[in-house]
Amino acid sequence: MLKKSNYISLHNKISKLDISMSDLTEYFRVKCSNCGHQRITHDELGKCDGVMNKPCNSGCDKFNPE
Repeated sequence: MLKKSNYISLHNKISKLDISMSDLTEYFRVKCSNCGHQRITHDELGKCDGVMNKPCNSGCDKFNPE
């Protein structure tokens, strides 16, 4: 979980971008054609970490949008 100071810093960075929060949310909700999980569950390299306490069992190591 982000500390409050880190949250505020990240929020300020996002606010400076030329993108709406709804567009950013929509980006992270796109599902992967390999495993079916949303973009938010994939790390910065594209590997799927799964959902909550359930690991991704498909072996997905690259995010491919549907």
